[in-house]
Amino acid sequence: MQPVSSASNVTVVARSPGLRSGEVEVVVTLPTYKRPEQVLATLQSVIGQRTSRRFAVVVMENDAEWHAGADAVAPLFENGTAPGLLIIAHDRGNCCAYNAGWATALAEFPNLRFIQVIDDDEVATPDWLETMCRSAGSLGADIVGAPQVPLFHEPGHEHWADHPVFAPPYRETGVVPALYSSGNLLIARRVLDAMPRPFLDLSFNFTGGGDSDFLSRAAMRGFTLGWCAQAPVMETVPARRLKPDWIRSRSLREGVLSTWVEKRKRGGSPAARLRVAGKSLALLAASPVRGTIRFARTGSLSNGLYPFYVALGRLLAEFGYANEQYRQAEKN
Repeated sequence: MQPVSSASNVTVVARSPGLRSGEVEVVVTLPTYKRPEQVLATLQSVIGQRTSRRFAVVVMENDAEWHAGADAVAPLFENGTAPGLLIIAHDRGNCCAYNAGWATALAEFPNLRFIQVIDDDEVATPDWLETMCRSAGSLGADIVGAPQVPLFHEPGHEHWADHPVFAPPYRETGVVPALYSSGNLLIARRVLDAMPRPFLDLSFNFTGGGDSDFLSRAAMRGFTLGWCAQAPVMETVPARRLKPDWIRSRSLREGVLSTWVEKRKRGGSPAARLRVAGKSLALLAASPVRGTIRFARTGSLSNGLYPFYVALGRLLAEFGYANEQYRQAEKN
């Protein structure tokens, strides 16, 4: 790949010929790291969207050394099959990749109205883009989330879809109090114009949770959040994510991130810190009852243990515990 242009932490390595940047209404940002086959499938699903809206794609390769994902998708940009840009985000980390993509979209497409986000282990349904944009209008929402439907590596594992680490936070379309993931998300331009940069806090770079923190801060600024149940993406779930140690680690991580985000939301006063710790202790005390109810309903021990691990993760966060699952993202 020969770079087209570069900045201090971003290199543009491919730009589709004849790209009319000023006509683009929606930009889909797609980060990738060591998943060449999957990012190609994701990009092809985005290219095939059924919509009359002018849209472009920004793929953010976060493996500057080997750039296998960029090598896989570059021909689609170079021959004009994929409208948009392929960039290298040189600074490693989940948050750095997102920040590079969003900043590039704002700089390159002056008239965009929405940024949509999809990850490189997901495939969009054909009406995904149009449905998300319409939902933003019908709900009066500034940010819209939608389901990430798990596709399990092996048959017979479909029951895991109801486990909290895989299940969507909402089932019905509507305005919601909180969103937690950027894996399937629409963000109005006005949100990014109002939020400070970098958009995602780099302290979450390898733990995850930068998206949840960003969404929490956006809600605190008064932006309306919505959920669109009709715009799912299909997320590939490898077999390793069904192992007990991965489920336990992810559950603990969700507890840790919950504490971090809540502390930011409440502020740093001693009273606020005590309230957060008190809530964590209360959740830990309630976890046996909540877990028993979950186990009785699902018959799954892993599901039943989830409230305990989340509460334990919240408390561990008080002592500096951080699970950097994205330090080796290809093994996550």
